[in-house]
Amino acid sequence: MTNLPDDEVQLPSTITDTVDEQRAKDEESIEASSAPLLSHLEELRNRLFISILAIFVGFAVCFVFWRPILEFLIQPYKEAAIALKGANALKDGLGLIYTAPMETVFSQLDVALFGGICIAFPIVAWQLYRFVAPGLYTNEKKAFIPFMIMAPALFVAGAAMAYYIAMPMVMNFSLRQEISNSVGGVKVTYQGKVADYIHMITTLVIGFGVCFQIPVIQLILGKADLVSSEFWLKNGRYAVLAIITIAAFITPPDVVSQLLLSLPLLILYYGGAYLVKLVEKKREQEEPTY
Repeated sequence: MTNLPDDEVQLPSTITDTVDEQRAKDEESIEASSAPLLSHLEELRNRLFISILAIFVGFAVCFVFWRPILEFLIQPYKEAAIALKGANALKDGLGLIYTAPMETVFSQLDVALFGGICIAFPIVAWQLYRFVAPGLYTNEKKAFIPFMIMAPALFVAGAAMAYYIAMPMVMNFSLRQEISNSVGGVKVTYQGKVADYIHMITTLVIGFGVCFQIPVIQLILGKADLVSSEFWLKNGRYAVLAIITIAAFITPPDVVSQLLLSLPLLILYYGGAYLVKLVEKKREQEEPTY
């Protein structure tokens, strides 16, 4: 009987056979689902059509109910105005204005499009999964499913942070810039345009929702063995610089506000990097040694 070296461990043949059989079945399934380039383009077209249709349906529904959505989006502005000017702030003329004939109509369209994108996000994510699923092994398909749950959850968390933290800070800072005492006979008051406000809050909500996908992107690239945890950790200083720069652009110019927005993104970045590290360790443990 031949003794194996101490640093080599031979797995039972039943385990290696099972792994090989499963991989062979997966390769046969992938090969069976392979198609010419034209077929892949047609599949992509169908998935894009369904995604765009879902956004359009969501847009149509939200356009009917644009007023409640607009009232929801304006809430941070109302709370900031009342907090600084008192309960009668809105009655005293501190409201939003429009300066173009069709500005309010386009604002309604922006509100409806924003709602449609939010409603259609799970459908778009599912269509993306269905497009890439035929090229995945069984274990990769199982690993992809948690990302489908994690992505919407993080998007909602980012959107909530933008709505409940970032936007109130921006509006509080903006309203504090008013000068009640006249300067050269002219008062400096806030006269916000409704289109600008809608554009700002929808951009912040969607932008933060996308930024909160950092761990999802890191894990997907790590699962695919395209980017290692060492890369994310080694280049962390560049990520810190980028995150602080983004926070400086979208927050009032004070250190507290910037830290409140920078810290969650930094935690997500390094948290995602260490999750990739755990994935790599698990992969090393599961790899059979012949």
